[in-house]
Amino acid sequence: MQKINRRIFVLGGLGAVGTVALPLRGAVAATPYPFKLGVASGEPAPDSVVLWTRLAPSPLNADGQGGMANADVTVEWQVSAEERFGSLVASGSVAARYADAHSVHVVAGGLAPDADYFYRFRAQGHISPVGRTRTAPAAGSFGRDLVMTFASCAHYESGYYTAYRRMAEENPGLVLHLGDYLYEDATTTGSVREHVGAEIVSLADYRRRYAQYKSDPDLQAAHAAAPWLLVPDDHEVENNYAGTVRENNTPALTAAQWTARRTAAYRAYYENLPLRPSSAPSGNSIPLYRRIRWGQLATFHMLDTRQYRDDQACGDGRKVCADADLPGRTLTGAAQEAWLLDGLGQRLGTWDIMGQQVFFARQLDAAGAANMDSWDGYRASRSRIQQGWTQRGVRNPLVLTGDVHQAWANDLKADYANPGSATIGTELVCTSISSGGNGSADTAIPNGSVNPHIRFFSNRRGYVRTTIGRAQLRADFRAVASVTEHGAPVSTVGSFVIAEGRPGLQAG
Repeated sequence: MQKINRRIFVLGGLGAVGTVALPLRGAVAATPYPFKLGVASGEPAPDSVVLWTRLAPSPLNADGQGGMANADVTVEWQVSAEERFGSLVASGSVAARYADAHSVHVVAGGLAPDADYFYRFRAQGHISPVGRTRTAPAAGSFGRDLVMTFASCAHYESGYYTAYRRMAEENPGLVLHLGDYLYEDATTTGSVREHVGAEIVSLADYRRRYAQYKSDPDLQAAHAAAPWLLVPDDHEVENNYAGTVRENNTPALTAAQWTARRTAAYRAYYENLPLRPSSAPSGNSIPLYRRIRWGQLATFHMLDTRQYRDDQACGDGRKVCADADLPGRTLTGAAQEAWLLDGLGQRLGTWDIMGQQVFFARQLDAAGAANMDSWDGYRASRSRIQQGWTQRGVRNPLVLTGDVHQAWANDLKADYANPGSATIGTELVCTSISSGGNGSADTAIPNGSVNPHIRFFSNRRGYVRTTIGRAQLRADFRAVASVTEHGAPVSTVGSFVIAEGRPGLQAG
């Protein structure tokens, strides 16, 4: 047997993994290690999960091809119920194509429901890191209680990804990422760490930026710890775009160049994340709103609030804006709205969890101004969805949100102008992984007197850990004190419980 050139194991606590079931053969000794971007899994179903990797021995090459030659490469993959791969439950091979920047998306099938697995890849004589994944429970069962973490907004230049590392250490069964996985802006000299290159525009640019982000060991650890469900927000393309409308013309692009940029961004998003082939982009759009069942315990309705929205009202920004009330305005588009309400009406699981991007509850300041990029800029759209789930008798609607770099927890009201109206749902907002820098220890709710339905605020960086059971859902807001220095400990800065059949926050 030839010597393995390199093995890295990013999954904390696993230790060394045997190679009996995946011997090296035909190894190309001179080929550099191609698994520098790690491994990932996602989109769990009761009988399958998506496995992902991308070959890139030189991740930061300017052409976005990661140092790979212009040729397709065969990648073998294995799934085992055993950490040491003593026996296999699924295996195969797949072509990593040069045209796809040598990314692979394997749908590993034939798996048991509600089960834990390990997976790995081999290519060019090298073995990948080992990842751990999990399948969803069968449709007719609740399965185990689910520890699910969710996060968003990981600006590379703003800080280290300690929060991703701490998420991995939670040993979650599922991770949700609610957008701004990367940022498009150019290098900012003097940052904690710096982007490579100018603002990203081309497919090569986006591929290289993903490669830079995915080279981070803490992010790799989080991916290797559990399957992920992801939806993008704006920065995966460019800041505050709305449908086909740009925020501004910086950098200057023609209409055709803007379309090409959006197309490139979506293609790179698919290439670099563990999405099912059904989410592959087509033309200049990508089908990303989807429903994932977690047995009878929960249904995850993953929303796309960027591709189909109307332009922000009143020129965007924080405004007092009557146009935000126009009944025809939509954040989801008509088709996605109908799809969401139909899925909620099916009441497939105890918890109906909407994973989405922007602040959902009303959030006014003392002058009555609101953020036009959030649901406050699309009030009729929000009302239709809230009324829709109420009319359909949805018992436990829960909205999960990213985007704002601060942690919040909100009761969702039938009438936000009447604090005494019924609480008809709950919103949990995660802070950022690193965007905005260290933040502060401030926990005073901004404009709390005009938003009495807002129950919690924290300005630290981190994520939310939820423990989802049949009788209640517990949410722990986890925070790190610093992202400008690597390795800060994590602590819980707030906890709440949502009881089954009783929307709204209770002290945890």
